[in-house]
Amino acid sequence: MQGGNPRRIRSFRTREGVSEQLLEKLHVKGEKYGLESILPFGVEKIVIANWVNLKCRYGCSQFNSNWSCPPATPTISEVRDLLAEYSTALMLVGNQQCSEFYRETSKNRTDQVRYWKGTVTLERLMFLEGYDKAFGLVSGACSLCKKCAYPENCRFPMEKRPTVESLSIDLVGTLKNIGIDTQVAMDLKESFKYYSLILLD
Repeated sequence: MQGGNPRRIRSFRTREGVSEQLLEKLHVKGEKYGLESILPFGVEKIVIANWVNLKCRYGCSQFNSNWSCPPATPTISEVRDLLAEYSTALMLVGNQQCSEFYRETSKNRTDQVRYWKGTVTLERLMFLEGYDKAFGLVSGACSLCKKCAYPENCRFPMEKRPTVESLSIDLVGTLKNIGIDTQVAMDLKESFKYYSLILLD
């Protein structure tokens, strides 16, 4: 939403397993958290790959230090079994400026918490609409605390969720499967997309 001119968001394509009325309710709620699109699709289009966990284990400072990241999250074998219990997913798409991405600033953390709470809020909305198995996978490591309490008890257990990648989900491959072409932001002046998921029965 820019310049005080409200813009209604919409799904990319035809719904799967979610009514038009419910999608509209999700869109209205999602706007408050910076979401610009919500796309329902079949879970068979989610790509699971071992190399994703490798990226978590090597090259990410959140490994073994955050409740939303490995090894605190399900193994790839557990993820395959888990996804077999679901039929539909929602891809939540937001947009963020890149200038703060690699900095540990209050603005960056505020943005991350906003997106996180958006996913959890929409997950709860789906639960209240009768989707009792609704479960959110968030974008980026948890920033609810400045420093995660891991391995001590989480300070926000009701909002604790795993990241998309922590479940060995190949996000780029999944996006390609549902017809979304995404690119890496190469300049700090560019904006970039962020993605989270909600699993549904």
